[in-house]
Amino acid sequence: MYYGLTFIIYPVNQFNMKLILFSLASALIFWGCNSKNQSAHEVTHDSAMNHSNHEMPSPAQTENLSYKPDAPNAAIQIKLATLAAPPEMRDSATVLGYDANKELVILRKGTNDMICIGSKPGDTAFSVACYKKDLEPLMASGRALRKEGVKGKELFDDRAKEVKEGKLKMPDGPSTLYVYSAASKDVNRATGEVKNGYLRYVIYIPFATAESTGLPTKPSAPGMPWIMDPGTYRSHVMINP
Repeated sequence: MYYGLTFIIYPVNQFNMKLILFSLASALIFWGCNSKNQSAHEVTHDSAMNHSNHEMPSPAQTENLSYKPDAPNAAIQIKLATLAAPPEMRDSATVLGYDANKELVILRKGTNDMICIGSKPGDTAFSVACYKKDLEPLMASGRALRKEGVKGKELFDDRAKEVKEGKLKMPDGPSTLYVYSAASKDVNRATGEVKNGYLRYVIYIPFATAESTGLPTKPSAPGMPWIMDPGTYRSHVMINP
């Protein structure tokens, strides 16, 4: 059971989004007292949510990536990738992008807890993402399993098993993923300018439920937060403005 997790819901705009995230952050002081009880939850639901384009290496894997600040169009890649992050977090974020061989590399080593990844070369759609680095183990696990051809329910169940066995560490509190997308025609890859971009928010709260958060399991109004995969290791709040 969760205690002290308070959501303050307002019509979603940039100011109110910060209020929502601030309210979630206040839950961290209550989380530690109750997180141990959450490991008993059974993971039984598959997820229709797919963040595979943004699944990142674990901390150790990130350290092993090549550091190539001189990769092709590095400055533009960084500019585009960090569009997903809150403005005050962009300049200090670690940024991963792609080298001439389309291999994932470190374009910039950051100083805060935010990691951003650029849109993969050759993808028809433009999509970049930033997230708090305590989500890296989850992202890395999905990335590795997909390389082995594991997907869908099998992937979900494999990670659930890893969480239950203590092999996959989930965040100790709410942790946010930001995803910014746009139609290819609206992206100028020469200048790093984007028109008509769309930013959505995914706030991971492992094992949270509709009852523990007071959130519905589907949106009942445009931009309304709702909870997906409730009661599972990948429980998360969706906010689609």
